[in-house]
Amino acid sequence: MNIKHYTYRVMWGDDDQQYIGLCAEFPSLSFLADKMEDALTGIVSLVFDVVDDMLQNGEKIPTPLSEKHYSGEFRVRIPPMVHRALAIEAAEKGISMNRLASAKLTANI
Repeated sequence: MNIKHYTYRVMWGDDDQQYIGLCAEFPSLSFLADKMEDALTGIVSLVFDVVDDMLQNGEKIPTPLSEKHYSGEFRVRIPPMVHRALAIEAAEKGISMNRLASAKLTANI
C-alpha cells in the first residue's frame, strides 16, 4: 500500500489564515501551513506517521479511494413526492430517470 495513493486536498482556511492539508481517507486529520506546498507535504507526512502507528498496533488501514472499484451504481432513497417529480420531468424530457438523475448529480461537480 502506497500512502501517496490516498486522496489529498489543500484548501485555504479563512478562520486560521493558513492552508489546510486534508486526506479524505483520514477525515480527522489536518495540517496547517502558511504555504500550499507545506500543507500538502505536512498532511502526507502526518498520514505516513498515522499509518505506521496503525500498522504497529495491528489496526486496519483504510484502502485508498483511488484503489477501490466503483461499479457506477448506488441506491438512494428519496421521498415519494420527489420520485414522482423526477419521473414526470424525465418523461417530459423524453429521457430515462437514470439519465436525469445522473445529469442532476453531475451538474455541480
